Amino acid sequence: VQLQASGGGLVQSGDFLRLACVASGRTGTSYTQAWFRQTPGKEREFVAKVTTRGGTVAVADAVKDRFTISRDNARKTIYLQINSLKPEDTAVYYCAVDPSNRFGSDGYVYRYWGQGTLVTVSS
Repeated sequence: VQLQASGGGLVQSGDFLRLACVASGRTGTSYTQAWFRQTPGKEREFVAKVTTRGGTVAVADAVKDRFTISRDNARKTIYLQINSLKPEDTAVYYCAVDPSNRFGSDGYVYRYWGQGTLVTVSS
């Protein structure tokens, strides 16, 4: 399984972005796909997750008023809509897949990881 994240960039505070993550390879038909983020010196942080079957979603409490996760199963793609960006959103955003579909929020349950896309928010 390969994951390709895109959509990051340099934006100003208050702007919005939509990140995308395309999965390829033998993912199966029922799995959890998630977004995490990490800044230097900090631990990886769960952001949002979605199941491919049923579309169950969850977003971290700290960002749920501004972040939305969605999916397009036909394209094996998930999206992360980020509104009202803040400087503290600056991070590398990673997408990940758990083929066992455990709907976890801990990174260790995710077997496959993409290379990440950098989001930089200037104040």
